[in-house]
Amino acid sequence: MPHQPLNPYTPEFLPISSTGHQIVVADLIDFGGERAMAFNIIIQLGAILAVVWEFRRKILDVVVGLPRQRQAQRFTANLLIAFFPAVILGVAFADLIHHYLFNPITVAVALVVGGVIMLWAERREHVIRVQEVDDMRWTDALKIGCAQCLAMIPGTSRSGSTIIGGLLFGLSRKAATEFSFFLAMPTMVGAAVYSGYKYRHLFQPDDFMVFAIGFVVSFIFAMIAVRGLLKFIASHSYAAFAWYRIGFGLLILATWVFGWVDWSVAQG
Repeated sequence: MPHQPLNPYTPEFLPISSTGHQIVVADLIDFGGERAMAFNIIIQLGAILAVVWEFRRKILDVVVGLPRQRQAQRFTANLLIAFFPAVILGVAFADLIHHYLFNPITVAVALVVGGVIMLWAERREHVIRVQEVDDMRWTDALKIGCAQCLAMIPGTSRSGSTIIGGLLFGLSRKAATEFSFFLAMPTMVGAAVYSGYKYRHLFQPDDFMVFAIGFVVSFIFAMIAVRGLLKFIASHSYAAFAWYRIGFGLLILATWVFGWVDWSVAQG
């Protein structure tokens, strides 16, 4: 059965594409329809709250210093600059992308290609120009914002595209990862508000308990993912995530080629 489209910017923090995994699992268990769409919006909000809580001190410092501190103003401007490319392309092409690309085979190909690019990005000589997020220029933010637009292709990964883009553009691993998390906040909030308004008729009182459990679980696991990734990248590269993407993507493609699983190839 055709599934209701998922948000192309679902809240994922490990660079393995949560949207892609959702599409694969939904297709495998035939989970779709209006309740699936509403549930996705709710768990997105839980994950956003986890990021806000984890970086609450930095957020508070920026909010307090915004009227007077140049550093806070530049940080805010960089977030807005990085945020707008996704808004423009999302409004223009989201429906087309949902219709033609939201299927497991597209996800599998994007996982493999993205994994190969991650391995290449990690193995190339990495010249660091920006050690901390506060040192970023507006041009750095714009480049990362454009890289984030690639995540509209399911399986690419929002965090993967922004983090690897940051590495290629001269950010340290720490700066690229933290900016990816900060950029997730306006991107995810904007996507959740847009989707919540567009599909407001999907929210029913009878679903409150299911949605509440999903919200709490999403918050907890998002917190674990954020803290775990920040700790992991302090002493490791992203190669492990790249190999996972390649392996998982090839597995999906193999089951499709040999007819082991009847995957949806395209919607419509």
